[in-house]
Amino acid sequence: MTSYDAVLCDLDGVLRLFDHSAQAGIEVRHGLAPGTLLKTAFEPDIFTPALLGHTSRDDWMAAVAEVLGEEVAREFAEVPFRVDEDVRALLAKAQERVPVVLVTNAMSNLEDDLDLLGLTHFADDVVSSALVGVAKPDPRIYLIAAERAGVAPERCLFVDDRLENVEAARALGMAGVHYTQLSDLELALG
Repeated sequence: MTSYDAVLCDLDGVLRLFDHSAQAGIEVRHGLAPGTLLKTAFEPDIFTPALLGHTSRDDWMAAVAEVLGEEVAREFAEVPFRVDEDVRALLAKAQERVPVVLVTNAMSNLEDDLDLLGLTHFADDVVSSALVGVAKPDPRIYLIAAERAGVAPERCLFVDDRLENVEAARALGMAGVHYTQLSDLELALG
């Protein structure tokens, strides 16, 4: 018998993967130091407004372009992403027993991205920071997700690739998995 009644799972870095070699290639082509692209794009003053739904993805890209240039921002916006099919299969198997809710720090274009990935109807629900106005690791986003799953927080398994997000879920009594590789999820979902 499982020790959880719902799986709350992050999207980026767990189920959706970005092509990091393409990101590195942008930096090389434009003479940027390694890590500059992501550091700039996810700098709180640039990223947080879009993350919380106050501005659009286009506004976010415009802010990145102001710092790094139009061409860099355009190339960054076109970095490919894909579904990790092994993770999808594990979550689908868990979904045979319990609800699966995606909990993601995302922008207002998330529905379009889910459609491109073939994930529009995959999860039982999706909690997007841009739509609920709070982002991980704020405890409120986890409580919203548990409520949408119809499960008490202490009966939820939370999965994320960022340790601070997992620790915040654990502080609410959730079981937490810091996702670094597929075996982390396989072990947790048993």
